[in-house]
Amino acid sequence: MNQAEPIAHRHDRTLPGAAPRSPGFVRMFAPGRLTLGVFFPIEAFEGSNPTMTGQVALARRAEALGFAALWFRDVPLLDPSFGDIGQIYDPWVYLGYILAQTETISLATGAIIFSLRHPLHSAKAAASVDRLSGGRLVLGIASGDRPVEFPAFGRSLETRGILFRETFDFFRRALREEFPAIDSPLGQMHGADLVPKPFAGELPLLVAGNSQQSCEWIARHSDGWITYPRPPRHQGPLVARWRQLTEQEAGGQFKPFAQSLYIDLADRPDTPPTPIHLGYRLGRELLIDLLATLRELGVNHIALNLKYGRRPAGEAIEEIGQEVLPHFQTLAGATMPV
Repeated sequence: MNQAEPIAHRHDRTLPGAAPRSPGFVRMFAPGRLTLGVFFPIEAFEGSNPTMTGQVALARRAEALGFAALWFRDVPLLDPSFGDIGQIYDPWVYLGYILAQTETISLATGAIIFSLRHPLHSAKAAASVDRLSGGRLVLGIASGDRPVEFPAFGRSLETRGILFRETFDFFRRALREEFPAIDSPLGQMHGADLVPKPFAGELPLLVAGNSQQSCEWIARHSDGWITYPRPPRHQGPLVARWRQLTEQEAGGQFKPFAQSLYIDLADRPDTPPTPIHLGYRLGRELLIDLLATLRELGVNHIALNLKYGRRPAGEAIEEIGQEVLPHFQTLAGATMPV
């Protein structure tokens, strides 16, 4: 495991509005490139609850094969109507567990529910994971979409968009500034500082979905955008719109476009794609074609979810790592020439 540096040591701080250059961000994102990640649980399962067995070995194998990121979800409560509780464990606890078992792979969240968490708790946890991992954390954040969770936390579903913005501002200031003077509906902070600060001075924040915000707000304030999978004919215009907005709202600063994708990898490499929930059943040759198309459209990262697979997840990870990744990236996370 990468050893955390002493809190007293500070890297050059990233200026507000500048692109984050943390190791986690750099491994995952570059203009004109596509990398792949994998969601926990790395297994195929029916119903809401995975077994969560063998996850460390699979995570290490994904790292060795050259996957760019491991993805962690924040699902506080089991809501049977949603049919999926993610990796079951608290995301901060599980991030700490997995970072100790891996070395270089990025650790991404998809996504921490900002509207249900106090920004100081989230900032303390996120900066701790980031420092302990050597800057590997890329933080996807969201406003939440499971109505049953909000009354359980004493929060209003209707105000989650406002809560998201207030949490975002508080969180960013607590990590960017030393001894910030913050007066927020979420709390007042004077004469105190939050430590540690992020490894590279700035923690990458990617908004998942719209999180009750306008696309203009996301392009202006976030470091990137995570969206749902869509057929290329629908995803292409959205990517183009994102590039236009980042040009207008962020001066053309590179802000990555990422998406999830559920796949059921077929045994036969030439199996044509058929739709499944939020993805496709297909062979690896068609997966390569799909990924190449999405790269050409401008998608920078795809987080694969294996929940609906018919084959063991280990087989799918191995085949993708051996046969698909070489078309897009090297072990170090850099991409091959097109």
